[in-house]
Amino acid sequence: MKALVSYISIHHGNTRKIAEVIAATLGADSLPLQEVDVNRLVEYDLVGLGSGIYFGRHHRTLLGLAGRFPVLSNRRAFIFATSGLRPVRFVHDFSRPLKKKLQDRGFDVVGEFSCRGLDTFGATMIVGGINRGRPNAGDLIQAERFARVLADG
Repeated sequence: MKALVSYISIHHGNTRKIAEVIAATLGADSLPLQEVDVNRLVEYDLVGLGSGIYFGRHHRTLLGLAGRFPVLSNRRAFIFATSGLRPVRFVHDFSRPLKKKLQDRGFDVVGEFSCRGLDTFGATMIVGGINRGRPNAGDLIQAERFARVLADG
């Protein structure tokens, strides 16, 4: 299985840390989002996309890239994120827009992973942010476990 893990990690490197663990576990190519050539996606059996969460969604650049993916069949994808808040299904399901874009391009979304990350947006900056020290060692272990399940599936 040939896999690609692509991400955008802007403020604190939270998402990069998760991407590196997942890519290493899968033996995947790991590329920052801006280096992804959508025309080469046909080379991969599994594609992972991740970013921090901004105003309840993945980064707009990531959503834009997914919308430019070619329509492919028999390809699997997974989604990952770091966020100041945890997702709440049906209320704050921040993966939904990205998942829909991938499905519209013919990808079977086979997994989603998220964990808390340091967040210093807005008023949280006054107190030094929320989720200091996250992602932590436990989060990285959970990301590795998630990747092992993908590899076995």
